[in-house]
Amino acid sequence: GILFQDITPMLANAAAFKTVLNEMAKHASGAEVIAGIEARGFIFGSALATNTDRSFVPIRKSGKLPFETFSAKYGLEYGDDEIEVHIDAFLPNQKVLIVDDVLATGGTLSAAIDLSHKCGAEVTAVLVLIELSFLEGRNLISNKYPDIEIISLVKV
Repeated sequence: GILFQDITPMLANAAAFKTVLNEMAKHASGAEVIAGIEARGFIFGSALATNTDRSFVPIRKSGKLPFETFSAKYGLEYGDDEIEVHIDAFLPNQKVLIVDDVLATGGTLSAAIDLSHKCGAEVTAVLVLIELSFLEGRNLISNKYPDIEIISLVKV
């Protein structure tokens, strides 16, 4: 991806990882379910779901889920990619917090929001560890989805 951010030192430090999860938990109160985007969104999303007593929904790369899915394509700096979710991943009008590691161009998060909406869910916010502000992904999401809160713990 764009300007890979190495988060492994933080993950290797239990106290630092716990601090990040505690900060993320402060933003989960409005959500009924946590969705995480493959791959590193799984790390934060599943841990956050467990720590806040919410269920977790994986948003996967295309072709990895065993049942009927909705899919959404999005652009990358080197082409297109696709993510998908089971068609019954969310209950109608269920409030969802989508979690990922990095907000760059906003393409992946925008596709994840689209998928959640296809399932009938209401995305209340997206939450990322790191936002690469100069790539203007926040603008893409806020222009397309003005009612969805965009939360980043670190802005670069």
